[in-house]
Amino acid sequence: MSKKITLDWNEYIATAREAVAEGCVLAENNGVLPLKKNSRVSVFGRMQLHYYKSGTGSGGLVNISKMTGILDALLECHDIEVNKELLEIYREWDECHLLDEGEGWGNEPWSQEEMPLETETVAAAAGTSDAAIVIIARTAGEDQDAAEEPGSYCLTDIEADMLKKVRECFDKVVVVLNVGGIFDMSLVEKYSPDAVLYAWHGGMIGGLGTVDVLTGAVSPSGHFSDTVCYNISDQPSDRYFGDAVRNFYKEDIYVGYRYFETFRPEAVRYPFGYGLSYTQFSLKDMHLESDIKNRRISYSVRVKNTGSYHGKSVVQLYVEAPQGRLGKPAKILVDFGKTKILQPGEEDVLSGSIEFATFASYDDSNATGNKSCFLLEEGTYKIYVGENIRDAKPTFEFELDELIIIERLEEALAPVEAFERMRPVCRNSHYEVDWEKVPLASISEADRRNRELPTELKRTEYKGIKLKDVLKGKNSMDEFISQMSDGELACLVRGEGMGSSRVTPGTASALGGVADVLVDKYGIPAVCCSDGPSGMRLDCGAKAFSLPNGTLLGCTFNTELVTRLYSYLSREMLANKVECLLGPGMNIHRHLLNGRNFEYFSEDPYLTGRMAMAMLKGIREYGVTGVAKHFCGNNQEYKRHYSDSVISERALREIYLKGFEMIVKSGLCDSVMTTYGSVNGLWTAGSYDLTTTILRNQWGFKGIVMTDWWAGINERGKAPDKTNFAAMVRAQNDLYMVCPDGSTNASGDNTLEAIADGRLMRSELQRCAVNVCEFTMNTAAMGRLMGEADTVETINRPEEDMDVVLDDVEPIILDGDISIPLDGKDSKANTSYIIPFDIKTLGHYEVTLVGSSTLGELAQLPCTLFMTSFPILTFTFHGSEGKDYEIVREMTFLQRFAAMRLYVARNGLKLKEIRFKYLGPLTAADTDIMH
Repeated sequence: MSKKITLDWNEYIATAREAVAEGCVLAENNGVLPLKKNSRVSVFGRMQLHYYKSGTGSGGLVNISKMTGILDALLECHDIEVNKELLEIYREWDECHLLDEGEGWGNEPWSQEEMPLETETVAAAAGTSDAAIVIIARTAGEDQDAAEEPGSYCLTDIEADMLKKVRECFDKVVVVLNVGGIFDMSLVEKYSPDAVLYAWHGGMIGGLGTVDVLTGAVSPSGHFSDTVCYNISDQPSDRYFGDAVRNFYKEDIYVGYRYFETFRPEAVRYPFGYGLSYTQFSLKDMHLESDIKNRRISYSVRVKNTGSYHGKSVVQLYVEAPQGRLGKPAKILVDFGKTKILQPGEEDVLSGSIEFATFASYDDSNATGNKSCFLLEEGTYKIYVGENIRDAKPTFEFELDELIIIERLEEALAPVEAFERMRPVCRNSHYEVDWEKVPLASISEADRRNRELPTELKRTEYKGIKLKDVLKGKNSMDEFISQMSDGELACLVRGEGMGSSRVTPGTASALGGVADVLVDKYGIPAVCCSDGPSGMRLDCGAKAFSLPNGTLLGCTFNTELVTRLYSYLSREMLANKVECLLGPGMNIHRHLLNGRNFEYFSEDPYLTGRMAMAMLKGIREYGVTGVAKHFCGNNQEYKRHYSDSVISERALREIYLKGFEMIVKSGLCDSVMTTYGSVNGLWTAGSYDLTTTILRNQWGFKGIVMTDWWAGINERGKAPDKTNFAAMVRAQNDLYMVCPDGSTNASGDNTLEAIADGRLMRSELQRCAVNVCEFTMNTAAMGRLMGEADTVETINRPEEDMDVVLDDVEPIILDGDISIPLDGKDSKANTSYIIPFDIKTLGHYEVTLVGSSTLGELAQLPCTLFMTSFPILTFTFHGSEGKDYEIVREMTFLQRFAAMRLYVARNGLKLKEIRFKYLGPLTAADTDIMH
């Protein structure tokens, strides 16, 4: 039964604002924050005018109609006066110094040129202001890691000079970091700011939540989800990060605080879980009890606001396990909770239970005599409770008289390259780094796959069974799949895109019903996937809500709030006919310079898993879902398509797979994306141990696995190949994302060829087809196909946000020459014309834009043609006394689907039509570009 669902845009904004405020981490405060009411502030930093809402790449390309940055929110705040004279100086300089947007994918600079400051300018501002706010901004993203150099992790010379001069002239200096990840905090010693606030990337309304914290409307309650060390070189992974060919994870399980708290506590500037508030809290009446029989610990703790300001407290629980034969970190996070807002003197009680499995260790070496088991060694276990890992106090302990086996497993995904890993050894009453050889693989993945081949379903004639018959219980899935030919089955393992005409224009892909025969004959719907975890990427130009980044959300330590926020995204997805969001991003912050850290939550796998569970719970509330990524070991961007991550089985199980395991076993995960790269010699898209042995057989996953977009696939000892679908299907990685045409073998994949020569069993292809059909059968797309879809009414959304209505957009077939009229609506400023092409004839085209203007001949009226969110052509019109004239450009179509948008920047133009004329086919050089 379909129902109507309401999406209140004002509630969406308010919840995102709340999340931003709770994710801001106050690292330093010498009493300058919160800003006093009616303060006059001078804002420094060119990027006050260009707030970074997110990092770059697929996780950041969300079209929005309005951005509210930190300056915008300050200007809107009635309790703060902004120094307009200084602001005007920045605006004038900014107009003459255009932003450097880079060229192409992954080539954006991580910072922008800063405005040099004269001492007189700073002094004049100080003479009329109560405080200075200095905004330092950085971005990062796909395909390019950050670097320990000026303009990336470090300050530029001009930024350093700005901080120096501001510090010399102002009594009160606040540094706000609009960044995606941890920044070089040596600025604290060098320039002694009175306060430092990590504002992260807060999405399209990030400035509102940030200013709520600056003004004290919200007391900061964010806590670092990473350890902030004094030097990049102090990180345990630093020597083993960034290699183009092979990265040995020699630090093993000692990632982030697991290393620092065990070996080098003195190297830490801000410990994991650290964050200041405007008030103080006490923890009392702590009750902890161990239940060894049922393998859990129950606890409760009373939190009291003992200060003079309202605020929320985060309580964190850690376990110290005995070193035993395996060696353990000094402490690991096992639970956390966040209070309600507490007024001065008010109390709240947090309670919960901790399963022993949460802090079990994996024996990959047989050191305990229990190889391939999660276990707890005998000895004393101590529980620490506090507001961060360093301040947590030992509160409770219990004794295990004998080793406990938590779970018996089989070796899987073990390394084949010999290397050594860290382990603790106690010398002079403290732990030092020692080294041991890593156990190597002793089981053949290929042999395991051959032993576990599924039974083939005997082909029957077509019986008219459709997917809805399986959904309603009239027929079994086996009966349904048995009707299909090899060619039809092969279509089901192809995702189609980007910008497939079968689903919402400008999205990442379609899966399931990617061929007419699958839709018409079998009733399989086309399911829509859209980037990404920070909001929907709609390359057709439609606007969407841009959400705070993963790191910010991790720093909230508030799972209820994250679930609530993503329940609004769930409604927004449903309204846009998007069934799958490509997120959450769940990779570990192994190194602070990973360019994509902004999409991920933390260095800690437990916090990662809890936040991902919260996100998925929210996304799934209205019948859509999230695709957990990148499974697994995607911990650097440099050469991510080619570099091999060499990781011990123990580190995989305890660190890099743990969050994924949590979401699968919670029942919230029904779709997973593998990575571009390789783990232990096999590209993950073809890793049987990863996607079948561990994910499905050991964890019980029921759902689909898809590749990353245009990923390589290999067989042991062979180079990656984007057409080796046979290896992908054998691994039970169900879908290749993406193919130019799902209905034909346009990619040249080897699926049917491999079945014919016996390299691939038909039963394995059927198995993937079952997975895909069972998934699509339970999506909102299936409901629409059956006429039973829920509908969404969006209220309180500004009209300018709705300039593109996706229901009105239909794909246009481009097969040679075509003329598209544009005079159906006014060509006023900020108008977008959406042109979603399904291109039958690829090649070179002449593009002619026809328009007129009654303005004077000196008027400049630019129009920009975007393809998949990137500007490719600009047409600049001038006044023409109202007469039509033409501007001609050339472009090349390299792939079948193109979500194009023609954007009009200024008023005064009347567009008539746009024409595309075929000039000739693709050349060998064009083909090289595609590959």
